[in-house]
Amino acid sequence: MTSAPPDPASKPQPAFSEADILARLGQAAFVWDIASDAITWTAPAASIFTDIPTDTIARGTDFAALIEPHRAVRSEALVSALQSGGTYRIDYGVRASTTAPLLWIEENGSVRTGSDGRPLRVEGIVRINNERHAHDEQLVKLSQRDPVTGELNRTHLLAALAESIEEATRFRASFAFMLIGIDHLGRINDAFGFDVADDVIAELAQRIRVRLRGGDIMGRFSGNKFGLVLKNCTADDANIAAERFLAGIRDDVIPTKSGPVSVTATIGAISIPRYGRDVNEAVNRAQEALDAAKRRRRGSFNLWRPNVERDAQRRVNIRVTDEIVKALNERRIVCAFEPVVRADRSGPAFYEALVRMKQDDGQLLLAPDIVPVAERLGLIRLVDHRVLELVIAELAETPDVQLSLNISPATTTDPDWWATIESMMRAHPGVAERLIVEITETVAIQDLDDIRGFVNRLKALGSRIAIDDFGAGYTSFRNLRKLAVDIVKIDGAFVQNIAHSADDRAFVQTLIDLCRRLEIQTVAEWVQDETSARMLQDWGCNYIQGRLTGLASAERPWLQGTEAVGRISEA
Repeated sequence: MTSAPPDPASKPQPAFSEADILARLGQAAFVWDIASDAITWTAPAASIFTDIPTDTIARGTDFAALIEPHRAVRSEALVSALQSGGTYRIDYGVRASTTAPLLWIEENGSVRTGSDGRPLRVEGIVRINNERHAHDEQLVKLSQRDPVTGELNRTHLLAALAESIEEATRFRASFAFMLIGIDHLGRINDAFGFDVADDVIAELAQRIRVRLRGGDIMGRFSGNKFGLVLKNCTADDANIAAERFLAGIRDDVIPTKSGPVSVTATIGAISIPRYGRDVNEAVNRAQEALDAAKRRRRGSFNLWRPNVERDAQRRVNIRVTDEIVKALNERRIVCAFEPVVRADRSGPAFYEALVRMKQDDGQLLLAPDIVPVAERLGLIRLVDHRVLELVIAELAETPDVQLSLNISPATTTDPDWWATIESMMRAHPGVAERLIVEITETVAIQDLDDIRGFVNRLKALGSRIAIDDFGAGYTSFRNLRKLAVDIVKIDGAFVQNIAHSADDRAFVQTLIDLCRRLEIQTVAEWVQDETSARMLQDWGCNYIQGRLTGLASAERPWLQGTEAVGRISEA
């Protein structure tokens, strides 16, 4: 009878020692006797510490000499372990020689102590950890570098700037901080797409990089700006370096997958620490220099220098800002009303509401002193809201009066302003029809589609629209028809001299005639004498406004006289 073949699974399997298991896992165990400093390793240690003599890793002090970057990492780990439960985990590198590659090791250990609490020995396991360390290094690189250019990101650029400022202050050295702004990058985005714009940014970063000296630092400051820290760089050196960067950017077109692109850049810089004592001051002043260069001529360089007038204006801005905020909180923003009179002098048609601010001494600040500062510093929205409240309150209280108010460019797209006016119109029926909203001509030019939507919404409420200061900008009569405005207010700069200037007479007369053909009413501003008033009436101007017809008053002028308050005719 033939016996069945033996089952392989039934054969006794060889037993693996702990050292074999560790070897299969690419690990090695050790015991480190603290008193003798001897380290005993399991057999796999030789396969982990390749090219390192066995006797070199047999003692703690000798092994520490191989460790990078901090040789004391193991002894420090022991001290820490004694204070936190006796176990530790550390990472370090070892190198067989100065030319050998660095081998990254992960070590996990446990400290055994005697009855007196002092360490006797350490038992632990080590393993190669090159892949994990490479991954960690990549994460660190990604956290520090801009993904498009590979240069430092903003956070680490500013950290390097801070370190450079501290170093320059300590050693009485100087350097330059530059901001290089790519001109019209948005046009490239619109014309070719963001991927092509990224290619342009990466190429410009490379062109700047190859023109840096050793020790200079570069980073991507923002979407279209690079920041440079140029060590040991005087003002003269900065001028030379800037021209080198600008030429490298503008002289050759950039090949992209969508075709060649020509790009220029503008540079602003500051000398540090002379004019930049900390990071915020350095960045702000470099940005100021960049903005000034752009205003003067794109593709140029500007080095920041002290400016007495600019600093004085800033102090004024700060003071006026504080005053505006305080006045808003204390309800000291008020309106003055200037009459807009029919050209035949039969009486006021409406009144223009002009912003005023009561000061602590009782004096009034006029709109030219308030509005420009409020616009520059972002407070005009709050001012416009307050003026709207005041105008609507006056219209609600005086059913026979019509008022106009000017609004800032930012207000035309402010959703809160819209919510306020719509709410007020619902609360006060009949007010909308007696409100005229004036928009400056330059706003209509810049955002024609947005302004048209704004005009249509106001007209739907029943209000009328005026274009203020017409002639100061470049709005065409075709745009006037598209916007369907009700009134054009002719810029007073052309009106005030019509009695003496043939050119101004021709311009104003032509403008009035064209508006009449478009069925748009006209207001002539800055009318100062009877001769001018008669000319305007003869030409068909509907209304006049200025010194001749009365200056603005905060005393509700429609209550002061006996003239009846008229309405703007529908004709």
